Amino acid sequence: MKGAGETDVHGPLHDITLLDCTMALAGPYGTALLADLGANVIKIEPPNGDGARTVPPRPEEYAYTDQQNLSQTDYGAFFASVNRNKRSITLDFKNQNDCDVFLAMCESADAVVENMRPGVMDRLGVGYDVIQERNPRLVYGCIRGFGDPRTGAGPYSDWPAYDIIAQSMSGYVQLTGPEEDFGYPSGVSVGDVFPGTLLALGLMAGIHYARATGEGQFFDVAMYDAMLAFTETIVANYGWSKVPLSARGRHHPNLAPFGLFPTKDGAVAIAAPLKHQWDALCDAIDKASLKTDPRVKNAYLRKRNFSIVEGAITGWTLEHTKREIIDMLGGKLPCGPVNSIDEIFDDPHVWRRKMVRHVDLEDGTGRVAMIGNPIKFEKIPSDTLSRPPNLGEHTDEILREFNLAATPLGKSTNEQD
Repeated sequence: MKGAGETDVHGPLHDITLLDCTMALAGPYGTALLADLGANVIKIEPPNGDGARTVPPRPEEYAYTDQQNLSQTDYGAFFASVNRNKRSITLDFKNQNDCDVFLAMCESADAVVENMRPGVMDRLGVGYDVIQERNPRLVYGCIRGFGDPRTGAGPYSDWPAYDIIAQSMSGYVQLTGPEEDFGYPSGVSVGDVFPGTLLALGLMAGIHYARATGEGQFFDVAMYDAMLAFTETIVANYGWSKVPLSARGRHHPNLAPFGLFPTKDGAVAIAAPLKHQWDALCDAIDKASLKTDPRVKNAYLRKRNFSIVEGAITGWTLEHTKREIIDMLGGKLPCGPVNSIDEIFDDPHVWRRKMVRHVDLEDGTGRVAMIGNPIKFEKIPSDTLSRPPNLGEHTDEILREFNLAATPLGKSTNEQD
């Protein structure tokens, strides 16, 4: 397994260099996807580092050794999960020397990404217009809460945002949770993760266009926009019927059966909206008569008379464990257990597909589990994993690569906006 100072020259994106000025979750998640595929992702951090470095949990042996000094590894699991396969350089954009270093790096990079509020990079003298003059082929991508005025000014353009704001305003929260409630946010930060995924897609599209035409450009992903696209079913249903969807609860608003059913030891997901799936399910639960019952003979009627469907399936699932049900239904129709994280770690699929990987944090003295790359190529390796970088760990190395080793870096420790 490669160390944090080594680059992967085998991934399909090995010829792309990306200057990553993003922090927290959304931007780093998107750039981590590209780093997983071999892109040379250089994390640009202020002198105090990405604030996500200090977010727990942190392995006990890598906790602060005292009030002033960090141990060898200066990050926790939150930072590590989205900054694998990257290298770190510290630059202070409030120092002119460091701005000059950054702009010089932009001259040979393919893309720059950031997730500050609109205008911050411009005020610091390192915004898109300045960079574009230095490198017209460069793609400049950003994540904003509500978009950037360059691509369309809206009433909230200057508002800050977090994951929970995007989830709520997009209708996702209202759709999640039990019926007759105002909803629940997702258990994972989808308001960050999905915009970050779209950022990665936009970068690839922009770089492809730039290499074909010689023209770079600015693009953005608004968190609100991304989550509205994520909850497309709300728009589709209301746009056609003018009837708002209610909270989903445990079952699909339009399909049946398509949801969660309780078992002796938890719950399982069962989806059998098609006739052959429904017939297979009826046979499995010993309710063959439901295959021809006029009240539930098609998906529309099964949703309309869902109490019949739910009663028959639940009566059967409550008599069995999750494992027993999956053993009986697996491969015959779409189904799966509602897994806890320890059950996920025990699932052979996860290990055979390399979706959980182990990495040494520092000098082989600590070993933790991290998520793997879900994009699997047949011919091109795409599962190389290096540990996340310590703050500024690769500053000298990166400067040498850009022929900037002799450039003095500023010493200001003022936190960037």
